[in-house]
Amino acid sequence: MIRILLLIGVIYLIYKGRKAWLSFKKSYQNEVSQNQEMRQIDDVMVQDPYCRVYLPRKDAVHVRHKGQDLYFCSEACKENYFHLK
Repeated sequence: MIRILLLIGVIYLIYKGRKAWLSFKKSYQNEVSQNQEMRQIDDVMVQDPYCRVYLPRKDAVHVRHKGQDLYFCSEACKENYFHLK
């Protein structure tokens, strides 16, 4: 009788250990995939032609001038650039 109880106890411990391991493995895989997503390029960096600062293209003020794309960090830089030209 004691052997049966011990066997059931061992089986239960193996079951719980395997369940915990699979849970850990799944959470680790989710963390790795999230880190890979974070490493993907968010946006291309462009340089403001007036103040020479680099910024993401999605945040820049875009102007198409004489067939050329220009990106500025602010409206003020855009106005100053065309005022000086």
